[in-house]
Amino acid sequence: MNTIIGLIIIAIGSLGQSSSYVPINKIKNWSWECFWLVQGVFAWLVFPLLGAMLALPSGVSLLDVWQAAGSDVWKSIGYGILWGIGGLTFGLSMRYLGIALGQSLALGTCSAFGTLIPAILKGDDLFSGDGLILLIGVSIAIAGIAIIGYAGALKSKNMSEEEKKKAVKDFALKKGLLIALLAGVMSACFNLGLEAGAPIKAQLFQLGANELLVLNPVIFLVTIGGFITNACYCLFQNYKNGTFKDYTTASANVWMNNLVFCALAGLLWYSQFFGLGVGQSFFEPGSVMMAFSWSILMSLNVLFSNMWGIILKEWKGSGQKTIIVLVSGLAVLIISIIFPQLMK
Repeated sequence: MNTIIGLIIIAIGSLGQSSSYVPINKIKNWSWECFWLVQGVFAWLVFPLLGAMLALPSGVSLLDVWQAAGSDVWKSIGYGILWGIGGLTFGLSMRYLGIALGQSLALGTCSAFGTLIPAILKGDDLFSGDGLILLIGVSIAIAGIAIIGYAGALKSKNMSEEEKKKAVKDFALKKGLLIALLAGVMSACFNLGLEAGAPIKAQLFQLGANELLVLNPVIFLVTIGGFITNACYCLFQNYKNGTFKDYTTASANVWMNNLVFCALAGLLWYSQFFGLGVGQSFFEPGSVMMAFSWSILMSLNVLFSNMWGIILKEWKGSGQKTIIVLVSGLAVLIISIIFPQLMK
């Protein structure tokens, strides 16, 4: 029963993340780098900080925890900086491929690397016992995501240039594919950052931190690193493209509109990791479900992002074959999510 509760919580967070790109469509008169930076303030600093503070025991500050943790803090931040490259290119993959296909390819790569690399670094045997279940589960997830990617290729083939641009304004398949794959590989560093912060999590347990929220301070360290990368890039793009004026020439109404929707996008984005931390607390420590939880989150993100893709008519005009392939891929993803539980 606990496992089911954990999966439901992770799914709710995933639904939030998959919805986070919808508010961005409501942002007015700002360049990409402007709204990406502002939503990043909320997604990677404000809400993760609030989440981290909720986890702290009475009388304990974040500085106390960080000072006691020593180099583990910098490891998590360092992985966060690498993840920031993935987060940055992740946003670009949405720009060139749309919500459905962009998230599918990026998150598929992220799922594989983010799940298997920590297991390999721990010295787990991936060819027997729980390690084999983990490997098979990830393989099923990758297969489902690959099928969805194929559906995206069919979609591109069957649509005219005018239809592509109508569905996704800046649609560019080859550029989008390369960016999405890079985004996936680098985004896997988020889970590596969480693994590097395991001693911090253990320390918080000893101090009496809220068990449901104990991962939040580690999440905050990783997102700090991600914000550094994204802020540097966005400010450079502001300088290069002369878009600093977007911040200063926007009217009060535009600022308020954009701030509200950036905050909403940031909150929805952060909900995936808040949900991951709470959901993991319902899994048995060291279990295959705990190890597979990252892949579950990524698979759910793909599932829900494609639901949004359908709602936003990104698959409109794709043809019956394409839709059948898409639905088949989504079905395989659902199987991958329940597979570890079935093998218990």
